[in-house]
Amino acid sequence: MGNENRSTTPQSTTFQEYIFANWAERAEARPQQRAQAPYAADRRARISGLHRGERLVIPAGPAKARANDTDYPYRAHSAFSYLTGWGSDSVPGSVLVLEPTANGHDATLYLLPTAGRGSEEFYANAAIGEFWTGPRPSLAHVAADLGLETRHLDEFADVLEATDGTTRIVREADRDLTDQLDGRRLLAAELGADAGVSIDEDGDTAFFRDLSEMRFVKDEYEIREMRLAVDATKLGFDDVIADLPQIIQHPRGERLVEGTFYRRARAEGNAVGYDTIAASGPHACTLHWTRNDGPVVPGDLILMDAGIELDSLYTADITRTLPVDGTFTEVQRQVYEAVLEAADAARAIVKPGIRFREIHAAAMGVIARKTAEWGFLPVTAEESLVPELQYHRRYMVHGTSHHLGIDVHDCAQARRELYLDGEVLEGMVFTIEPGLYFQPDDLTVPEEFRGIGVRIEDNILVTADGSENLSEGIPRTVADVEAWLAR
Repeated sequence: MGNENRSTTPQSTTFQEYIFANWAERAEARPQQRAQAPYAADRRARISGLHRGERLVIPAGPAKARANDTDYPYRAHSAFSYLTGWGSDSVPGSVLVLEPTANGHDATLYLLPTAGRGSEEFYANAAIGEFWTGPRPSLAHVAADLGLETRHLDEFADVLEATDGTTRIVREADRDLTDQLDGRRLLAAELGADAGVSIDEDGDTAFFRDLSEMRFVKDEYEIREMRLAVDATKLGFDDVIADLPQIIQHPRGERLVEGTFYRRARAEGNAVGYDTIAASGPHACTLHWTRNDGPVVPGDLILMDAGIELDSLYTADITRTLPVDGTFTEVQRQVYEAVLEAADAARAIVKPGIRFREIHAAAMGVIARKTAEWGFLPVTAEESLVPELQYHRRYMVHGTSHHLGIDVHDCAQARRELYLDGEVLEGMVFTIEPGLYFQPDDLTVPEEFRGIGVRIEDNILVTADGSENLSEGIPRTVADVEAWLAR
């Protein structure tokens, strides 16, 4: 941990004998299996069917250093949580292994259980010692909780020893572990133990791709979690509106917006699903404004893009653009209603069987038409929509939709033909988030438009015959937003 030169931990035998003794027995109740365990088991069965005969290694990943001996709050890799059902309470450094058998795979979860009070780790190891970070669960507890066979992490060495050309790993989850596995592959090849052994990054990539594509369609548990994440996020937006008087008074009011929302995220879930964007005034024209260090000024709009991640690690992703003083100006309203029309046009076509890219095209049709009507384009809307021109994209350079789930940008390793060009299926969850952004120094638009940025983002569930807006309860029309602020 980098603190050896300042450690004052006692080292004497007398002290060790004293600190190891006289502790009450700790009874660890056997937990009920958590709700997501059978869904995780089904996911493991599905990935097993795609990779018969291959050893599959899915690390949770280590804690990541923030500065010297302090770490970022721990979050397990999404692929690991997806296949185990272990969320915010995951033990860092754990590894799920699917060992091939004649009928599929046997799943084993390797983790570091609590060391007990007779170990020096108990009091002296600031990284994992119970005195420092709290007790970890036992192997039996995790096995009952997740419905998985568990083994001590030390036994993972046997998996490394067995590494051969059939072994696949989620490479980005734990770089050190990936390097060890690659080293074993190369050593085996050099010794001639297995002529087919190689690092085979293509095989690893295909495995990770398949895990990503599996997440396109959400199961019942995931959809429930998405609903709860949206509901929690609504409370966070309510909190920000309630705090607006104090936010307006502070010279870095955007920071107060971020902090107010984060407080709710910690109360209702694990954390925020991504860095909150609290972009007031012209900052809203910077698409990923996360510095959040500016004032929140009456008369301006504030674009707030935020989502709460639950303990299951499923997250919402909502954007609302609010008039700071409660009422849209005429120009602000004009821009806002254009974006709302684009969002509604995109939502209107969502149903099973369309292509994902059609959602973006529907929103862009409105954006092109509106900016042409306002005289901002050098051509007609129809001409601008030609792929070789796209003048209207000056004012909205991002896409309209992305998949959403255990990652805020879910399914990101999927093939293009299954993502952007793919068929929309019942059970998919994605965003619809058109916007218009007129930079403060953009001479193609009248002065009264400059510095205005508007985005409206909702989370959409595809149903059997259409779609459901999971975030419909968060006000989104001009009248409803103004009434929300007035309350």
